[in-house]
Amino acid sequence: MGDSNAYILGTDQEELKRLELQHSIWSSESHVGWRAAGFNRGDSILDLGCGPGSCSVELAKIVGPDGRIISIDRSESFIRYLNVLKTEQKLPIDAIHADFDGMDLQAESLDGMYARWALAWVPNPKDVIEKVLNALKPGSKLVIHEYYNWSTHSIFPEYPNIKQCINSALKSFKDSDSEIDVGAHIPQYLDELGASIHSTRLMAKLAEPRTDVWKWPVTFYKSYFPRLVDSGYLKQEMVDQAFLELKTIEALPYARLACPTMICLLYTSDAADEEDSV
Repeated sequence: MGDSNAYILGTDQEELKRLELQHSIWSSESHVGWRAAGFNRGDSILDLGCGPGSCSVELAKIVGPDGRIISIDRSESFIRYLNVLKTEQKLPIDAIHADFDGMDLQAESLDGMYARWALAWVPNPKDVIEKVLNALKPGSKLVIHEYYNWSTHSIFPEYPNIKQCINSALKSFKDSDSEIDVGAHIPQYLDELGASIHSTRLMAKLAEPRTDVWKWPVTFYKSYFPRLVDSGYLKQEMVDQAFLELKTIEALPYARLACPTMICLLYTSDAADEEDSV
């Protein structure tokens, strides 16, 4: 299992920088979910699809030396990177290189699980969720952050080429064997698996030009649009024009970029627990 197909945007240094920017933007939302889940010192928590481990590092500081973070990712280079962080900072992290089908989780061994953009890229998210549920202790919590409606992604004012490039990105996702809007389906999966939803919350970000939130999708465009040329979804001339349009839009103080709508789902394995809000 190599790294060539581990991530749609690869796993090189440029992608590592993009993921660090992405984490800085969404970290506060992660902490909201973790607090609602009651993640605490001494807990054993699974970071599913940990990537280079930004969340694993923060979770490790929450659970402390008596706790344990099990970080699983199918990118060998990201796991190596996380192992360096773990050693340098002396963190209680077990960084495991595995895909979700091959991960080995002991029954009722986990106090919680966190996943962010992990289930949108696999063909069998319900099977993965079932495996995790079997590994959760009674009364434990599961926090999931996934796309709910990627088609809400848009830029104002509208220009034809950048709009077409964004639409082509969505089409490429829809043509794959996974579901980009998996967050809309997960409540059904949990219900069918006999689980209970504790609470759900939509998460949206509206970006202004020259902010980090604006830069986040733009770094995605710069990495993914050329790949859409290679795969036949776009012509190079359209991509070139799209980036020229983007420069024009960014110069407008009233321009806005709506990021794809996300959902936060909090699950509890004990249906008798009182409801909290995320």
